[in-house]
Amino acid sequence: MPSTHSLDVIQQWPVDNAAAVVLSGKNPVEGDRVRGFSGDQSHVFPLASVTKLLCAYAILVAVEEGAVELDGPAGPEGSTVRHLLAHASGLAFAERVVQAPVASKRIYSSAGFEVLAELVSRETEIEFADYLAEAVFAPLGMTSAALVGPAGHGAQASADDLAKFAAELLSPTLISTQTFAEATSVQFPGLNGILPGYGSQRPNDWGLGCEIRADKRPHWTGLENSAATFGHFGQSGTFLWVDPTIHTACVVLTDRDFGDWAKPLWTELSDGVIGEVSR
Repeated sequence: MPSTHSLDVIQQWPVDNAAAVVLSGKNPVEGDRVRGFSGDQSHVFPLASVTKLLCAYAILVAVEEGAVELDGPAGPEGSTVRHLLAHASGLAFAERVVQAPVASKRIYSSAGFEVLAELVSRETEIEFADYLAEAVFAPLGMTSAALVGPAGHGAQASADDLAKFAAELLSPTLISTQTFAEATSVQFPGLNGILPGYGSQRPNDWGLGCEIRADKRPHWTGLENSAATFGHFGQSGTFLWVDPTIHTACVVLTDRDFGDWAKPLWTELSDGVIGEVSR
């Protein structure tokens, strides 16, 4: 598996460690999907809010197993599992304080994911970190991945293992096609809100645990990413996006906190990836 020119730019980034991998194609065999990589694929990085993608997936597995209901009550009065996954419950970012009526605005909430983790743990009688490991990490062979902190931002994994999850997002096996379609479709359309690091977005579209690019400007993905692109970025300098229109996923992990340094570099890398895949 060769490295690619577009990914090799991470070696010039102002970070101590970085790893990236691109997967592309419709073939369900993961080894046939890896288009290129750069950096130490086994180095374990903190994922920060990319954690939410993993935890949301486990919660959707719990929904399909009947442990919880997507439209069952959770969180503030009138809120459901769906609202919490889509950041539409009205809960504050870090505290379980209601800041707005349910489904009135998009308030990005890590606290909401802690509520969801506790719900799944209570209903399954399995600690959520263990449930996540059993529902997602084990079947995908993600041996380095673990939830070592809160469900909103406390996971860690290597690029190699996060690429296995990206392969799942390109061709779902752990949840149904219908559930996956819901997860990657806009939930509660038209809600405005703030995208951390990128300011007010009108609207601030979100699926079930994953952010949807839509027409947001500015944004952490590339200028060439389609509106259907979904994924997440983390404050630890990490991101994972999937652009279903070109059947491509990109994983980038670093050990420098997100900031102004990252914005132009992330866009440049993503556009470079898309350019290579499209050739």
